[in-house]
Amino acid sequence: MSFEIRKYGAIDIGSNAIRLLIATVTLYNKEPPVFKKTSLVRVPIRLGQDVFTTGDISQENIFRLVKSMKSFQLLMDVHKVKTYQAYATSAMREAQNGKEVVQQIEKESGIQIDIIDGSHEAAIIAMTDLHASLDASKVFLYVDVGGGSTEFTVFAYGKAVVSKSFKIGTVRLLNDMVNKTLWDQAERWIKEVTAPYEHLDLIGSGGNINNIFKSSGKGVGRPISYFYLVNYYEQLQNYNYEERVYHLNLNHDRADVIIPACRIYLRAMKWSKAKNIYVPKIGLTDGIIKSVFNSDHQII
Repeated sequence: MSFEIRKYGAIDIGSNAIRLLIATVTLYNKEPPVFKKTSLVRVPIRLGQDVFTTGDISQENIFRLVKSMKSFQLLMDVHKVKTYQAYATSAMREAQNGKEVVQQIEKESGIQIDIIDGSHEAAIIAMTDLHASLDASKVFLYVDVGGGSTEFTVFAYGKAVVSKSFKIGTVRLLNDMVNKTLWDQAERWIKEVTAPYEHLDLIGSGGNINNIFKSSGKGVGRPISYFYLVNYYEQLQNYNYEERVYHLNLNHDRADVIIPACRIYLRAMKWSKAKNIYVPKIGLTDGIIKSVFNSDHQII
């Protein structure tokens, strides 16, 4: 009989926040590995606000990033994490000083960061337990909304068919940096790739849709409807920023981006003619954990 417990780390440096996920993987005989989230830390460093408006990551946020990475390194040490992977997405990718910041972080914290493009990000997310949420007899449009970009993937009958990343993100929208041409491109693409299918539903990921799903009171595995999302979107707009924080109990860095996030999901539903959206609560960090485990397992 063989029994082993391993811990892995995943760091996601996004445009709205950075995250560290530590997961425990249990290996027992020749049974499938069991993944369990052990710790999740989220720090609201809005890199996209810097990059999308000035082109650079500010000195203040470089300082905050370095301190966060040092703390992430310490947390992984005390958790006895076997190995980790750190990925940076849209904001770091577009920052003029992105590579220099990555080098400074490695020098001061020891954390090595890979800057990835949208297609790589979509591929990592596809490595999650998403298949467990998919009914192999149905078709889904998977929508992962971030601060700098949104990744769309069509899953038909249990398999990924086509995927594309658009620079339509919540922080960009807040700064009025998404023009009509880009919206039109996303609309054409979604309509084109979903046209062959008579019926499909959405699968949503990202902190905003997780928050919306929680507020709906729906049970795990149950979808929220297009009409619920429309009503929630209208409700949000009836409050100002301070009221959304106070009355709706939203985090200060969530209370503004949740409105453009709703807009992205609603448009994706409208263009794909989806009536429901499922929220399995998965994201980039989950995919990173799977990727790290698979690489480690191959070595062994």
